[in-house]
Amino acid sequence: MKCRQSLCLALAAVCLAFSACSINNMAMKTVSDALTKDGSSEVFTSDPDPILVGEALPFAIKMYESLLSANPKHQGLLRMTGSLLVMYANAYVQGPAEQMPRWMVNEIQREMDRAKKLYLRGLDLLYRGLELKYPGFTGSFQNDDLGNPNLVSNKTPEIFGKMKKDDVTSLYWSAVAGICAFSIDPLDFGMSLRIQEFLSLINRAYELDPGYNSGALDEFLLLFYASVPQSMGGDRDRAVYHYELALEKSGGLLVSPYVSYAQKIAVPEQDYETFKECLEKALAVDLNADPSNRLVNTINRKKAQHLLDSAGQYFLYYGDDDWDWDDDWYDEY
Repeated sequence: MKCRQSLCLALAAVCLAFSACSINNMAMKTVSDALTKDGSSEVFTSDPDPILVGEALPFAIKMYESLLSANPKHQGLLRMTGSLLVMYANAYVQGPAEQMPRWMVNEIQREMDRAKKLYLRGLDLLYRGLELKYPGFTGSFQNDDLGNPNLVSNKTPEIFGKMKKDDVTSLYWSAVAGICAFSIDPLDFGMSLRIQEFLSLINRAYELDPGYNSGALDEFLLLFYASVPQSMGGDRDRAVYHYELALEKSGGLLVSPYVSYAQKIAVPEQDYETFKECLEKALAVDLNADPSNRLVNTINRKKAQHLLDSAGQYFLYYGDDDWDWDDDWYDEY
């Protein structure tokens, strides 16, 4: 009798343990789902205080990573954690580093190296999510066309045909992570081999949702075609075309297309008047007109003002009969 009672108690304990485990897993999934549902990132992107968001993001990223360690196959967590790493690297590491005085060479390089590592961490998580959803995804780029940085290819892996509109966010942030990491270190041969891979992600995203996030894909293509050499797909006319589309799709409510055009088109062409015009338009954008992009508009507006104030670093001659040799930089040095 005692043996039977002991056996029953043991079985009951096992059942309770499995039940507790099941309840814990359900709770974890519920929390993960709630924190990664559509629109959840707007708690960051709609905030008007970039300092507050900048201080909160590292904690948020570590929180999402903790949840991900307990639920490593959760699509929402992989997408959210990866995209937050890319956002943080761009807005709070690379961006400020680009605005440092030139004489702070070591500090700039340190922050750029850090930004690249964050981009690659984000890319790894985003690719893990896509690989789990579409087995074989990460190996689908291994062909001569997409693996050759000196060959512009319109081909896309067959696996792209399975993708849906809800994959666009992962495709977009993956491409941003990859191209930004390459732009920081163009001598990284491994990343240069993947340029066409990242472009193919954006092209597929564009097919699925050309109006994604008020023209974000067009702005990416503006930056891509304006930044890379012709041999790797660079094309000024395409860049201008996507700039105009980005303005149209955003209704002129985003600061970033103006800033991108000023940096990537006007500066290389030494066209100060266009540079100034674009940045003045950027500064005139109403930050409250598009609440969902209030944060990115605030950050890019600050960048626009910095570029305008630092024109002497980019143009030998500008303004009304006024040569500027960047005296501020000289004095600091």
